[in-house]
Amino acid sequence: MKMIKIVLITLLFLGCAGVTSITHIDGVLVGEPSFFPTIAAHTDAPILSGNKVEVLLNGEQTFPAMLKAIRGARKSITYAQYLYQDGAIAYELAEAFAERCRAGVTVKLLIDSHGGSKIPKDIPDLLVKSGCQLEWFRRIRLFQFITPWELLRYNYRNHRRILVVDGLVGFTGGHGVSEAWTGDGRTDDHWRDTDVRIEGPIVQQLQAAFVESWRETTGRVLGGDVYFPVLKPRGKVYAQIVKSSPYGGTFESYMLLLLSIASARKSIHISNPYFLPDERIQEALLTAVKRGVSVVVITPGKIDHKLVYWASRQGFAPLLLGGIQIYEYQVALMHAKTMVVDSVWANVGTTNLDNRSFALNEEINLIVYDRGVAAELEKAFAQDLRHSKKLTYEAWKSRPWREKFLELFTIPFKEQL
Repeated sequence: MKMIKIVLITLLFLGCAGVTSITHIDGVLVGEPSFFPTIAAHTDAPILSGNKVEVLLNGEQTFPAMLKAIRGARKSITYAQYLYQDGAIAYELAEAFAERCRAGVTVKLLIDSHGGSKIPKDIPDLLVKSGCQLEWFRRIRLFQFITPWELLRYNYRNHRRILVVDGLVGFTGGHGVSEAWTGDGRTDDHWRDTDVRIEGPIVQQLQAAFVESWRETTGRVLGGDVYFPVLKPRGKVYAQIVKSSPYGGTFESYMLLLLSIASARKSIHISNPYFLPDERIQEALLTAVKRGVSVVVITPGKIDHKLVYWASRQGFAPLLLGGIQIYEYQVALMHAKTMVVDSVWANVGTTNLDNRSFALNEEINLIVYDRGVAAELEKAFAQDLRHSKKLTYEAWKSRPWREKFLELFTIPFKEQL
């Protein structure tokens, strides 16, 4: 057993990866004619009109909306989830899927084998017994230790959250399945998160992300109008689905973030639980401040992974000194992954601002070009600020010596965080 642990740790560091090197970004403004084609070109994702986007704040809004859509399914349900654990909501979702399976609806569920490792055994049993098709993303097999180099793939996880019902309605965002995600995001042990419900042509792109992961896992190609019906306009919102798969050599989430920061002229508002920007992103944020952009970031004051908290705080000095305002959310764990630029461009998704999301995990983000949706997210951001504490450089510098000492131990692990 000790030897197996040594092999796994060794492979973890051998599996370290980095994003593609970016040395210069041409200036581009949000709203100018070249903005859409520039973003589309560098993220390999079309920007589609005719969509409806509903912002869902915390489990109290996200789970009822998802359950209503699942229970109303008539043809198909596809669901990808990184984290699926125990709790009442885990069983409620499982029973909703199982009931639709028993009713003859085609239901395909893809759970990451690492994030789903704590799922109660009776939930997969219920799903399979009811006729659902359940698969596990990159599961370690019993005899895989005979060829340990194949275990390098295990470090590349599927961090995407996707629900598509009948190919018509979609959901994505930061939610996981456990009791931590239930509630209003203002109570201890109940996380603050943001998801979206979407209708219109953009749902096809969300479904495409699911079938990509399903194909990799199973070797089966999904198609036909059960999954890809003709989609009519459902609103007036321009939207884009940006997916990245670093194991396959794509880093679209990283490019999206850099281009978004470079395009800002007034404001950048970021909420993110794991804020470990690399040197290139730090430079982009600091350059934005120099050209007069207000950059405000909300990070967790409470966090589930102390190692990430220490690693994140260890790098705050140049950001604080450079004029970036950093707030720490106090009343619960901040898990929302959102960004709003110039009150018109908005991003809701699964991507953390760390190397793991940019260079290791499969991620997905919904990008919205709409003042109405951006205003909703700005309102939520302002409310979150009222429950946050501003971190000054003086306060950061005077943090306890124990914390400073522990931060040093995170340096070798930063590429994995």
